[in-house]
Parts: sequence; C-alpha cells; structure tokens
Amino acid sequence: MKAPILLILIFTFNGFSQTCCSGGVPLSNNLGLPNEGKGVFVMGLNYDYNNLNTLNAGTEKLDDDSRQRITNSILLNFGYSFTDRLAVETLFTWVNQTRTITQFGNENFTETSGIGDAVLLVKYSLPDVLGKGSVLNLGVGTKAPLGKSDIITDQGIQLTADLQPGSGAWDGLGWLSVSKGLGFRPSATLSASATYRGTGVNSSYLNNTATYEFGNEVQANLGYTDQIFLFGTIINPALIFKYRKAFEDKIDDVGIPNTGGEWVFVRPELGAQLSPQMGILTRVELPLYSNVVGTQLTPTFRFTVGIYLKLKTKKVNIINLSQ
Repeated sequence: MKAPILLILIFTFNGFSQTCCSGGVPLSNNLGLPNEGKGVFVMGLNYDYNNLNTLNAGTEKLDDDSRQRITNSILLNFGYSFTDRLAVETLFTWVNQTRTITQFGNENFTETSGIGDAVLLVKYSLPDVLGKGSVLNLGVGTKAPLGKSDIITDQGIQLTADLQPGSGAWDGLGWLSVSKGLGFRPSATLSASATYRGTGVNSSYLNNTATYEFGNEVQANLGYTDQIFLFGTIINPALIFKYRKAFEDKIDDVGIPNTGGEWVFVRPELGAQLSPQMGILTRVELPLYSNVVGTQLTPTFRFTVGIYLKLKTKKVNIINLSQ
C-alpha cells in the first residue's frame, strides 16, 4: 500500500471522521423547488447549520464529546418552469467546515471554506396520477464538482476528503416526489419523496496518487403539511420523517472502515407566506435512530432557515404591423 494512503487510513480510523454525506453540503436535503406553472422563475436562499457531536459505535452512543464537526452552508436554488409540467432546477453552494478534537487538554482545530459542488436537476410533473389533487414529480440530474477537493494545510498536508468543500467527482441523481391533498381537511397535504445519489470517482485524490469515492446514498421523506391563517399571514406547519442510508466510502476501490450507516430523523418545519411572491421557511432536524458502520461521529442536530421568491416572466406582446 502506498505510504500516503496508509497515513490517510490511519487518520480515518483514529479520528472517527464522518463522510461529507452527513457532515458536508446537504445537496439532497435541499432539492425540490415547486413547479409554479409555465414561465415562473423561483429562487431560494438557505442557511444550513449541521452539528455532529455524537459519537456512535453502531447504534450505541458513546460517552465521548471530545470530537465535534460543524458545517455551515449557504445554498442558492434557481428554478424555472418551461411548461406546467417541465421544469429545471439548479443548486449552488458555499460551505464552511470545522473539526475540533480535544484530548488530554490539547485542542486540534481544522477549518476549511469554499465553493461547494452544484446540482442540475430536470423535473417533470404528472398531475392527478394517484387520484384527484395528487401530483407526481420525477427528476434526473447530476452533481457537478465545482468545489475544491485538494485543499492543503499550512503544513503542506492535503486534508482528507470529508473536510474538502467539493468531492472532485461527478454524481448521478434520481429524484421522485408525490403529494396529495387530504379530503378530510382541504388545507392538509400528505407528501413523500425519495432521492438516490450514485457517486462518481475522484481520480486525482492525494495529488493523483489515489482514487476516492464517497458511498452512494438513498434518502426518503414522508411528511404532513397543513395551512392556517394567523395574524393576517398564511402559516404552513409541517412534520417530516426522514430515512437516510449511506454506503461505505472507497479508496482505490477498497472499502474504508468507519464510513456508511443508516439514520432516521424527525424534522418539524414552519413556513410563512409573507406575500404571493415571497415566503420563509425554518426547520430543525433531530436524529431518532443512528446505526453507523464501526465508530463515527453522527448528527446531533441541524437547523435551516431560508427565503423563497417567485417571479412571473413577462409576456412579450407581438404587434402585427403588416397591412
């Protein structure tokens, strides 16, 4: 085994690092801008805070708070509906990651910041497929490696993949969502979504001495959303349950211990429609169940706040001047 790879693996085993699928940019978490109809442009701006301060061995929570990972992300979505059914969505990211290890009175702190990877998703909507008032959305897309994946420390050591802003690889994305109004309460909606991310390979890892591949990821959400009118404003409370499975990472096509696992989260959300063109959304995500492979840091809590705008593009009036 090459010496640099051996050093990275030793660091991974001893540092209980967590893949950026949990600690990094929440790409899959922030897809799915609504199709507001032909000619409507939608923009979303979100701040996402993810705290990993829980050390698990399998499903067991260990009495150890000496390690902490924090990710701060700025996420910018753009969406445009070409027709009432066909739409496109993009997601651009900026990410700041910190890792703190405190042992025997000494603190080791590492921080990285930069532009993260981006997503392009093409979506198609099918109304009333599952009955009146239902909408089925299908999407395919890719994650483009815009972010740096080769940042080095002041000592000239390249940081491990889970601390880089970008993955250095192209990924394939599949997305599906379905929603249906509930007859007993016209303002209530039951919704579900699923995302699959097939990861590519970073072939230039560790200054072209190795390859790195993050584990594929499956994510599913099931939620209930309602609508109430309060203080002259439309309020949208929601409760979402999320399942996520990440497969092991690989270096030189060999699985890395202490990567991958399964999680179940609960996510209360609260949105407000400030005007027909603007809304805000806040949500908190808390873990209900964690089953990691080996020993890993696992999410403790996540907080997101965002604002959404929609604009109707102007129609061009063509005047016939012919006689």
